Amino acid sequence: MGEEHYYLELCERPVHFEKANPVNCVFFDEANKQVFAVRSGGATGVVVKGPDDRNPISFRMEDKGEVKCIKFSLENKILAVQRTSKTVVLPEKRNLKLLKSHSLNVNWYMYCPEGAIVLLSTTVLGNVLQPFYFRAGTMTKLPKFEIELPAAPKSTKLSLSERDIAMATIYRQLYVLFLRHHSRTSNSTGAEVVLYHLPREGACKKMHILKLNRTGKFALNVVDNLVVVHHQDTETSVIFDIKLRGEFDGTVTFHHPVLPARSIQPYQIPMAGPAPVTSQSPVPCKLYSSSWIVFQPDIIISASQGYLWNLQVKLQPIVNLLPDKGRLMDFLLQRKECKMVILSVCSQMLTESDRATLPVIATVFDKLNHEYKKYLDAEQSYMMAVEAGQSRSSPLLKRPMRTQAVIDQSDMYTHVLSVFTEKKEMPHKFVIAVLMEYIRSLNQFQIPVQHYLHELVIKTLVQHNLFYMLHQFLQYHVLSDSKPLACLLLSLESFYPPAHQLSLDMLKMPRSRLKITCFSTLYSGFLNSETSVCEGTLISHQENTVKNMSLFSNRCLETTL
Repeated sequence: MGEEHYYLELCERPVHFEKANPVNCVFFDEANKQVFAVRSGGATGVVVKGPDDRNPISFRMEDKGEVKCIKFSLENKILAVQRTSKTVVLPEKRNLKLLKSHSLNVNWYMYCPEGAIVLLSTTVLGNVLQPFYFRAGTMTKLPKFEIELPAAPKSTKLSLSERDIAMATIYRQLYVLFLRHHSRTSNSTGAEVVLYHLPREGACKKMHILKLNRTGKFALNVVDNLVVVHHQDTETSVIFDIKLRGEFDGTVTFHHPVLPARSIQPYQIPMAGPAPVTSQSPVPCKLYSSSWIVFQPDIIISASQGYLWNLQVKLQPIVNLLPDKGRLMDFLLQRKECKMVILSVCSQMLTESDRATLPVIATVFDKLNHEYKKYLDAEQSYMMAVEAGQSRSSPLLKRPMRTQAVIDQSDMYTHVLSVFTEKKEMPHKFVIAVLMEYIRSLNQFQIPVQHYLHELVIKTLVQHNLFYMLHQFLQYHVLSDSKPLACLLLSLESFYPPAHQLSLDMLKMPRSRLKITCFSTLYSGFLNSETSVCEGTLISHQENTVKNMSLFSNRCLETTL
């Protein structure tokens, strides 16, 4: 299968470490995302590597017995080594102070470094979880909550294992993920993942259920706000997006996989060794190996092979796997690196072979402009607050971040619409309908339409001698009045006489003054076309606009003289 078949892949540059063996023990620190390779209890060396570490850390320790766990504090300032179940040793002498304590019977614990939350399993069954929140040297006890087990347990043994629990941040909210191997409902088969929202304040609440429709061994990752569920038996993975519409029963929302199950893209492990040896063909990596260990949010470690990978989502293959364009846009707009993929989808649905219907095109434009409008409103609110002096009194006031989901008019003009109008095989009625649909969507969201879009419509109408339609668009103000538009209309006077009066009406000024204004606009556009940048957007649309206008500039100058 080609690469376009796979929507998940392992990163190209993994962390390589000495694989686990009887002499070398491997540990992973979830807070710092570091791998520790400890040889002979540290006596013959400890090597620490992380995804962002350019230079590994190497040191030696006294061999005082088996190392059960080893970690650095944040910023690698303090090393802690655990050799027994009740003892943690700091190689450098430090003074420790007890700040706060709680007495609980604990079965197991889990820590989420992103949320600074520790989760303790309590009670005989282990399904009552007690969270604690750490911040600025303080520990806050949050309300405990109960995990619903698949069925009433027949014994009083521990029923909830830490292997079936994960914590991850999804869309800036902390969730506890519970892998329930059997559904609670009798008419449902297969496992499911239950998501409990864990807020800083208030009680934990069950919010989402991800239906897996299969049984077996599973592992969970979270990548780009997507929950990825790996299934070892079939060696495939599925992804869930809790932002997409699901089935709400009044209490929780049920979700099904966004896409069909697929394997992670095959990965080749390069041969290590001297240069002559490394020229050999790389070795295929055994995917979904029993030696794989998964950590949150996106880490997969193979201790037997000595690699740490970050799992990644490939967006381009998803375009052809999700035929519903509206749902595809809902999915893509939530992804980090989405802009060029979204623009390629817009271009694709305007090709002769994959041409979408106008209602579908309208839906896509509306979804894009909804995000565009949200950003414009947030930017406007920020600027008003700055002008009012609120930035000084409110240090938390931050400028809204422009994500790749913001597809503005310049993006659409440069990458989609200007290219689309040049396609000779497209029926001109469809071309005009698409342009007007985009303008209609901008108007619906009260976004001022840039003049170069109006000019693109006029250019297309003139090319096909649709002057009657042009007249109607102008007469009923479908195309907004502007100086550049008036100049363009004036240049059409020689082969469409009514254009002169339309341009005059547009600016409501005497004939001689109008022509001087048009000349000035054309000239200033020519001077600024290659040097100006407006609010960080590319100037290519202005260059194209000037080129379009220059086709008629000679006529405009002759009329003026």
